[in-house]
Amino acid sequence: MKFGIHAGLWMKAWTDDPAPIFKTAAEIGYDGVELSLLGIGLDRADEIRAQAEGCGLELTCSTGLGPEADPTSDDPAVRDNAVAVLTQAIQVTARLGAKGLAGVVAAPWGVFDPANKPARAARSAETLARVDTVLRDEGVTLGIEALNRFEGDLTSTAAETCAIARACGSDHIGVLLDSFHMNIEEKDPPAALRAAGETLVHYHVSDNDRGQPGSGRYDFAADAQALADIGYDKWVVAEMFVMAGHSSSRDLNIWRDIEPDPTVAATNTLAYLKEVFGNVG
Repeated sequence: MKFGIHAGLWMKAWTDDPAPIFKTAAEIGYDGVELSLLGIGLDRADEIRAQAEGCGLELTCSTGLGPEADPTSDDPAVRDNAVAVLTQAIQVTARLGAKGLAGVVAAPWGVFDPANKPARAARSAETLARVDTVLRDEGVTLGIEALNRFEGDLTSTAAETCAIARACGSDHIGVLLDSFHMNIEEKDPPAALRAAGETLVHYHVSDNDRGQPGSGRYDFAADAQALADIGYDKWVVAEMFVMAGHSSSRDLNIWRDIEPDPTVAATNTLAYLKEVFGNVG
């Protein structure tokens, strides 16, 4: 199991230079950093990869699709654009030296059309399946994120998200489950993790307020046991957003400081993750 930290913890804007973040994450002792591909293209990938490697860090990536690249759209041209956008994101991920790309890829963030969920889910799976070849060729795994009801309606639960991933019929497509979203949507998060099983390819942690794990009421020890039970040995990434007043914070509705200092939160989080997730067998 590898412990990572999402660069968004420190970023004021998605286009910020990640080099200082890599240095801080390495000094704390993380195995790697998760980068949002918002603001990162092939033109920056080689330099960023070298910066991370220079700090001894691995990278993993996340992204999100907009309405113009909606895999669920009934317009074939929009679905084609989703394939094109995802293909480029996969290529950037590979150029960065990362093996995983996860995020809001089943449907755009903030799009709601609950009356047509079955048809949209089917189109989403059909569209995502079209990137199987590029995923295989680039050596990248795609994780579909389960979101809470306030951010989307298509993949609110682990079960809904796993159903789409499995319908893709690809060995390179699975799901990303996140404690923040599960805290809202799942009656029993550990049961959701166990049901996901081998479909789980990425796991995010933050506490119930999106702050430092262990500072709130979420039961991470129960999740840790569930992950051990299914033999999960991939990334555990702390995706915390704790500082108000940044453009990236507005995107995520962070209206007050959740933690007083992001670097202290990152340091405390790694110690907590090693204690809770590193000692479960």
